[in-house]
Amino acid sequence: MVASTLAEVARLAGVSPATASRVLNGSARKPGEDIAERVRRAAESLGYIPNAQAQGLAKSSSGLIGLIVHDIADPYFAAIARGVQEAAREQGRMVLLATTAGAPVDEREAVAAFAARRADAIVIAGSRSARPGDKDGNLELAAELDRYCRNGGQVAVVGHAVVGASASDGYHVVPVPNEELAAGLATELAASRDDRFVIIGGPEGLFTSDDRIRGFQRGLASAGLPAAEVIRTDFNRSGGFEAGMALAAQIKASRTADTARADTGRFCVFAVNDVMAIGAAAALRSEGLHIPRDATIAGFDDIETLRDFRPALSTVHLPLEEIGRQATRRAGGTLEDGAAAPPITGHVILRRSTVSGPAPERIT
Repeated sequence: MVASTLAEVARLAGVSPATASRVLNGSARKPGEDIAERVRRAAESLGYIPNAQAQGLAKSSSGLIGLIVHDIADPYFAAIARGVQEAAREQGRMVLLATTAGAPVDEREAVAAFAARRADAIVIAGSRSARPGDKDGNLELAAELDRYCRNGGQVAVVGHAVVGASASDGYHVVPVPNEELAAGLATELAASRDDRFVIIGGPEGLFTSDDRIRGFQRGLASAGLPAAEVIRTDFNRSGGFEAGMALAAQIKASRTADTARADTGRFCVFAVNDVMAIGAAAALRSEGLHIPRDATIAGFDDIETLRDFRPALSTVHLPLEEIGRQATRRAGGTLEDGAAAPPITGHVILRRSTVSGPAPERIT
């Protein structure tokens, strides 16, 4: 595209390029209204498109917010992104998006790209990781974020702080009570139940998964039940499906070993996110097992996709869009740390997937 230049606008308006720039790029130093109007008319007649980078320099703001997520196709991140977009619109900013599959080294590249484009703020959504393979990536990401904050950038991270980040000014964390909510789910599921509990979790060292596993185990212990078996797999639907296939084999093997009891081999499965629960349920169905007759299952997050899942999935509801809004308001300077921001909360929702008999009225 061949665009009109600022010099052409200035020549048509009969002013200097500096004057035209002050009018069109938002400088606080503006000429008289008659001159400004002449410049605007010239720009319109030439179809001039203002340079966003020049406007950013004039205003000391690019009007951009960078959003980093693991996978925008995941409904969890899509919901957070909607909240980020809504809050950015309130601030008159546009959102730039980067997806990284959760690799800290790729997150570092995204931060560097946003910083190079003078993004006013960056929001990072996705579990932090202390896995050995992420050690170098964490150090690089932390250094890049510290550099960005030292240069006036604002950062908001959902859940946990970035491992190794030391910046204090312009750095915000939106805590999510994953452990407490998972404990509450375990308490609810443990009531009047003698099933064998199994947890499908992500790789060890993934903070969100580990928090939810720890909370669920604590809830079982508080109910006087033994710790659940933990199956570690990928933190996505494919990982849930793989774990579900392993569970199906266990259920069938235990029933073969003891056919005297109809409920032998019965499991109550907690998948640490909803997409893993969906994957596990699909695997059980593929092996001829039915939920909740042969196994019960619960997830975490209450993603929008669950509206179409049958049987309806028990889960923990998180206000995902509000999490995105709050992170953006913190990073955008409209909600500072220490302000009266409501804490992120959630609640347990029991549905048909964890009830083997006729569903009581409190089940949704």
